[in-house]
Amino acid sequence: MNIVGETNTPPLIVHIIFRLAMGGLENGLVNLINAMPRDRYRHAIVSLTDCTDFQRRITREDVPVVALHKRQGHDFGVYWRAWRALRALRPAIVHTRSFPTLEFLAVAACAGSARRIHGEHGRDIYDLDGSNRKYNIFRKGMRMLVRRYVAVSQDLARWLVGTVDVPASRVTQIYNGVDTVRFQPRRERFVAGSPPGFFSPHALVIGTVGRMQVVKDQLTLVRAFLHLLRAAPQAREVLRLVIVGDGPLYEEALRLLREAEAESCAWLPGARSDIPDMLHSLDVFVLPSLAEGISNTILEAMASGLPVIATRVGGNVELVVEGQTGFLVPAADPAAMANAIRAYWDDRTLSAAHGQAARKKVETEFSLEAMVNRYLAVYDGALADDGRQPVDGWNTTPGVSKDVRPLRNI
Repeated sequence: MNIVGETNTPPLIVHIIFRLAMGGLENGLVNLINAMPRDRYRHAIVSLTDCTDFQRRITREDVPVVALHKRQGHDFGVYWRAWRALRALRPAIVHTRSFPTLEFLAVAACAGSARRIHGEHGRDIYDLDGSNRKYNIFRKGMRMLVRRYVAVSQDLARWLVGTVDVPASRVTQIYNGVDTVRFQPRRERFVAGSPPGFFSPHALVIGTVGRMQVVKDQLTLVRAFLHLLRAAPQAREVLRLVIVGDGPLYEEALRLLREAEAESCAWLPGARSDIPDMLHSLDVFVLPSLAEGISNTILEAMASGLPVIATRVGGNVELVVEGQTGFLVPAADPAAMANAIRAYWDDRTLSAAHGQAARKKVETEFSLEAMVNRYLAVYDGALADDGRQPVDGWNTTPGVSKDVRPLRNI
């Protein structure tokens, strides 16, 4: 097949990810593709494993999606399939994202793709603080294949320079942007399929959104919720818990709620596509993760006018302003999380004030436009570095290059 098109079409960027499904990394990628001007770059996605209905969130009709169906464990055939896909697509730029895709930079090099960018979006349960010696030896060995690194948080950028020994001049930090039109403060609290009477007028609804896996640690949120119900039995009348998402922790979360006879106080609807409506159902957003890059769900919650309780890990501390837009608590500490929730229960005006401040912070610091302009500058730079200048009229607006944050003093 030939997906290249005419020679005068905009350059093609191939984004290599592990799986195209609901998640923060994937959401950020789709937002970038949807918001980037069509006359600047074309896009294709190569998913190492498979693709879900999440790909329907791509609003552009000119984005090929290739699933390589990588099997669990060692699947040497996936390298051949990746090479063939890249040879067919013939990208101007290859952009891999996070550790599972890093080795495919070598495949991209063999396929003739000279302009290679790698993005760091966060860590998994096997390497929460980025200190895994085996992983870091591999990361250092792959540095020669990366033209530029993009880190979604200052925390990850410092780690690339300080631990992986990437020269600071090759690291750019770009925050994710959030769609402040799609995510807005709620006008009404109505969610299709919710339990009858669950959202009473006097309820204080806390909740989270995300795949229920160990690194996201939704069980700590469940335990914090139950801790508060035990400490203040009257809370059963007004306190409600919503956890949106599915995954390995789903059944365990239900079990904890059943054992505490608190099922009627909680709603776990599984995976949902109507995330703006689900956020509108909440009064307080909680992110109990053990590790994070920059959380898209935090940004979406802030854009929705919600205060945020988040664990003090990774890029969370760069988003949540303690005592102004929410609270930061230690990871895996249900009692501390319960205390933060209690603060909003004791003072219902506090959640409104923090939510308003959160919305303002997103509008001023985390717009989609700023994110797109910064990525455009990175991609333009990759073409220019290789001696190929962007076509006339494709240059980024004056001053945008200053928004691309090379790290020189970290």
